[in-house]
Amino acid sequence: MIYLIRRGERSSRRCEASMKKIKIKFHKPAPGTLKPKKWDDMEPKTRDLLRSLCFLCPSLLGVIIFFVLPFGVVVYYSFTSSAVSGHFVFLKNFVELFHNKAFLIAARNTLKFSFTAVPLAVILALGLALMLEARIPLKSQFRTFFLSPMMVPVASVVLIWQVIFSYGGTMNQFLAIFGADKIDWLKSDYCLTVITILFLWKNLGYNMILFMAGLANIPKELLEVAAVEGATPSYSLFAIKLRYLSPTILFVTILSMINSFKVFREVYLLTGDYPYEGLYMLQHFMNNTFNSLDYQKLSAAAVVMALFMAGLIALLFYAEDRFGKDVEG
Repeated sequence: MIYLIRRGERSSRRCEASMKKIKIKFHKPAPGTLKPKKWDDMEPKTRDLLRSLCFLCPSLLGVIIFFVLPFGVVVYYSFTSSAVSGHFVFLKNFVELFHNKAFLIAARNTLKFSFTAVPLAVILALGLALMLEARIPLKSQFRTFFLSPMMVPVASVVLIWQVIFSYGGTMNQFLAIFGADKIDWLKSDYCLTVITILFLWKNLGYNMILFMAGLANIPKELLEVAAVEGATPSYSLFAIKLRYLSPTILFVTILSMINSFKVFREVYLLTGDYPYEGLYMLQHFMNNTFNSLDYQKLSAAAVVMALFMAGLIALLFYAEDRFGKDVEG
């Protein structure tokens, strides 16, 4: 037993001696070499901005690659003689474009259709929203009726319009009851009216829902105070409702304008590449120019169309800012 105790003491002394020989060195950093954490040092607004940019990067990259860069190529082509040589011709393509008869017809028809269909889409949708806001019977049935065209595919819409407005269609058979002559609706002066009705039928429901949402956001207190003060319904409409609806009117107008250019799908399916002159739109011109590989004329037309749309939208924003800035909080 004594032997074991002495042996343990000798082992502990040897361990202490070996520990003294071992020198553990800790390297202290030189003064001023430690750098603070940059992320924690930033202001909250800067961190939020960087986080937002990180989330936006995938979408922003897609927009740059698939929209901005191709449009830059289009602008480049509009100032060159051909896609191969790349010879700079400045405004020659634009001058030739404005002397092109097909382009002038297409631009005239597109402007005529847009400046007819878009105001009608805005005014009629607003009227329907005001009507459905009132206490009328069968309100839900009316809403369903005007929203149902949104669920109808384009091919079905085209088929319906062919059945109704073809030379031997339903409309001519109905008019024949009153002794009227048959009309080839899509190859006559009524062609733009037919397409305008199609456009309104497809878009009124969605615009109406947007206006109903805008009307629901108008402070009820203002309308109640106006009613107590003896304001007429027309005064409440123009002085209160329309002023609070100005952002919605702007949005619906821009959306309807974009949709008016998309009506090319229906017109193309109804009439083909070269329709009656009254239905020849800018999209027809661009589509046919692309098929003929005339990229310079196509690019010049695209740039003109983009500049016109940008100027018109800027004008709408200016009008909305002047008309509704005093009610925006």
